[in-house]
Amino acid sequence: MEQWVFLAAILATSMGAGAIGAILGLGGGIVLVPILSMFYGVNLRDAMGASIISVIATSSGAAAAYLRSGFSNIRIGLFLAMATVSGAIVGAGLVGVVPEAVLELTLGLALAYSTLVTLRQLNVEIPEPGHDRLAMSFELEGAYYDATLDREVKYRATRVRRGLGAMFGAGLLSGLLGIGSGAFKVLAMDYFMRLPMKVSTATSNFMIGITAAASAGIYFHRGDLRPLIVSPVALGVLIGAYLGTRLTTRLRNATLRKLFLPVILYLAVSMILRGLGVRWP
Repeated sequence: MEQWVFLAAILATSMGAGAIGAILGLGGGIVLVPILSMFYGVNLRDAMGASIISVIATSSGAAAAYLRSGFSNIRIGLFLAMATVSGAIVGAGLVGVVPEAVLELTLGLALAYSTLVTLRQLNVEIPEPGHDRLAMSFELEGAYYDATLDREVKYRATRVRRGLGAMFGAGLLSGLLGIGSGAFKVLAMDYFMRLPMKVSTATSNFMIGITAAASAGIYFHRGDLRPLIVSPVALGVLIGAYLGTRLTTRLRNATLRKLFLPVILYLAVSMILRGLGVRWP
């Protein structure tokens, strides 16, 4: 494949990943790492390095739009970022000693668990407000206007301690695998903390940039940031993230969850098989 064709293909793929990442709060990295590795033959370490930069681009492109819409909750995001940043620093420091097959299998199993959890609440539109003491002490609550429901939606987090534990795990995976670990942030907020899906995905987009920045310096120091890969990936993801945020406001929470499911399921199966030595597709 000629170099300009290769770059154009990566740019287009990154735009799609950025749109998916912004809509579902995934950061794009969880889609890009397997695709760059499986379909473009990019070394996994280089794919992870490009992905960690693309995650910051997604966060930059989506966060401002979600703040204007009222979907992002900065207080909740900053509170949970304490756990994700700690996990990301620990995870990034472990990359050099963990084999690629273990990384792939870890990602696949984590995604498989996310799939099962998402299935359990596939059609939930607005969860019931919680009564968690920690959430009330730190005022982990908010409200936004939902155009699809034509009403204001009020919410409050619950099971905050479980959410913090899941967020540390999300940060650990982010540092280990070079992703924004948005899938696990969304999972923690949507399932454990019982926040509306739109709030979970929007707040995840805000948080993933903070988490990624915590480990990006380590990837740069190791030489895992290749300009030929990073440049088209970052540009494509930034454009895609902007377009994705425009679409999110028109979707229902249950619709977002249904879009979230097949992407995660496909990637879970792919990465588990690769971790076991089976190259599929």
